Amino acid sequence: MWQKADPAERWLADRVKVIESSGIRRVFDLGATLKNPINFSIGQPDFPAPVSVREAAKRAIDEGANRYTPTQGIRPLLEAVRGKLARVNQVEAATEDVLITSGSSGGIFLAFACLLNPGDEIIVPDPYFVMYTQLAGFFGARAVLIDTYPDFQLDPEKVASALTPRTKAILINSPNNPTGAVYTEESLREVARLAEKHGVPVLSDEVYECFVYDQARHFSIGSIYPDTLTLNAFSKSHSLTGWRIGYAAGPHTLIEKMKELQQYSFVCAPSFAQYAVLAAFDDAPNEYLAQYQRRRDLVYEGLRERFEVAKPQGAFYIMPRVSDDDAAGFVEKAIANNVLIIPGGIFSERRTHVRISYATSEDSIREGVRILTGLATSS
Repeated sequence: MWQKADPAERWLADRVKVIESSGIRRVFDLGATLKNPINFSIGQPDFPAPVSVREAAKRAIDEGANRYTPTQGIRPLLEAVRGKLARVNQVEAATEDVLITSGSSGGIFLAFACLLNPGDEIIVPDPYFVMYTQLAGFFGARAVLIDTYPDFQLDPEKVASALTPRTKAILINSPNNPTGAVYTEESLREVARLAEKHGVPVLSDEVYECFVYDQARHFSIGSIYPDTLTLNAFSKSHSLTGWRIGYAAGPHTLIEKMKELQQYSFVCAPSFAQYAVLAAFDDAPNEYLAQYQRRRDLVYEGLRERFEVAKPQGAFYIMPRVSDDDAAGFVEKAIANNVLIIPGGIFSERRTHVRISYATSEDSIREGVRILTGLATSS
């Protein structure tokens, strides 16, 4: 049926026309129409926020922490983040070179805005978190994708091949969303060497650093390469996804410009949450790590009988190959059987895989894996 063109389309800036609605959100919306689906789509922890942090939030609100804070964040939190980075990540940063952001996504937005000009390139391992490529396009830059299939490990030689005079930055996300890969210290040291040689900064998104399994070890590239912007948040580690409280630390000039831009955009991170997460440094929910590793083992062992799949070393995602060309049909069949999964093409140039989040109960994992393997058998 013919539809009249929306006259409001002509009002939109060219930069927003490159932004596409997140395929993850579309699956979320679809899930809302299903009755008690097995939800492998959502990328947030299913454990409760620590009691100490919730109680601190209530006190902060009752005591009046409901107003603007300094754009860069409250001083006690800046100092706590600086101390955590030095102690846990071996990343040295002055307090003035730390910025409290509206989640790690807010930090990524500010960093891209401050770094990327039209025509610039940013190197991004593929598969990738959805916002990286969308934001690069929004700012007129191009995400140069580095293929990491089939094991999803970063190959520094491919990074070297992708570097050009237009390269403005290299982006690292380890532990990785959507693959669960944890990049090795050896590969990250080589990426740091390449970045230093070519004079480009590294953006290191480390929001899943608490979720690492087996013999894998999280390594912060900022501990060896000072021109690294380290990005993190309390969203995943403390199950505070809705609070929008994160942080960035890195080169002084970049952080200062990010502070200035935050004045005219986010203004400041949520005030009560800044005070509340001071309690988070003493109450990390480490007791859930073993539980998540059991879930990882359960989903991996179940899937590997029918699918080509790399065993995740971190985060809470697994990305099996379900098709030789396009996973869309498999996703549709899964949803028809009340199982929500995300098509891998949302995260990648390849469309052969799907992303599964195992941040759900073991019973749901068993039943969901049973259905998915059954679909593979019947196809």
